[in-house]
Amino acid sequence: PSEVGNMSALAELYLYNNGFSGTVPSEIGMLTALTSVYLYNNTLSGSVPSEIVKLSYMTTLFLNNNTLSGNLPSEVGNLKNLTALQLHNNDLSGTIPSEV
Repeated sequence: PSEVGNMSALAELYLYNNGFSGTVPSEIGMLTALTSVYLYNNTLSGSVPSEIVKLSYMTTLFLNNNTLSGNLPSEVGNLKNLTALQLHNNDLSGTIPSEV
C-alpha cells in the first residue's frame, strides 16, 4: 500500500513468501534509509518503480519470483552500495544496465 512511504526510518523490508499481489508502490522511494528489500516469491506485477533509485543506501534488492514486467530502470546502476540483486523469474524485458 502507498502508506509504506510513511515509514521513513525503516532500514529493512522483509515481505517475501506472502502471496502479495499488485504493484510495488512508488512510495518505496520515500524510504531513504532502506538497505535491504526482500519482496521475492509473491505475485507482484507491473514495473519496477523508478523511485527505487532514490534508495542510495540499498545493498540488497530481491524482487525475484514475481510477475514484474517492463524494463529495469537504468538508474539502478547508480546504486553504488548495491551488492546483491535478484530479478529472476519475472517478465522483465530490455537490458540490464551496464553499471550493474
